[in-house]
Amino acid sequence: QVRLVESGGGLVQAGGSLRLSCVASGSLFTINDMAWYRQVPGKERELVADITRSGSTNYADSVKGRFTISRDNAKNTMYLQMNTLRAEDTAVYKCHATWIGYSGSYGEYESDSWGQGTQVTVSS
Repeated sequence: QVRLVESGGGLVQAGGSLRLSCVASGSLFTINDMAWYRQVPGKERELVADITRSGSTNYADSVKGRFTISRDNAKNTMYLQMNTLRAEDTAVYKCHATWIGYSGSYGEYESDSWGQGTQVTVSS
């Protein structure tokens, strides 16, 4: 199994910046695609940005030009640099990863994992 742990959330004023991190840990795995999602109570979960292993990125229209997703494959870590934050960016941010595991019993297998989430609160 792969465990994802986010960090970097907090309280910031509108116009400020935060940098989120998501670290993957486990044994015998290779991370493929990674993504940041966010969720507000009562609303559907929203894809914020995603990144392939080779570094191709995709962003929600609402964050284009303000957020930057990146990753360090050697460290099994993904980042989300959030600039010019707005009150509407307030949410729990969760990371997601698809990965390939290696098992003596099953050989290679595909699976995915979610982090527990980190709260981002932007005050206006």
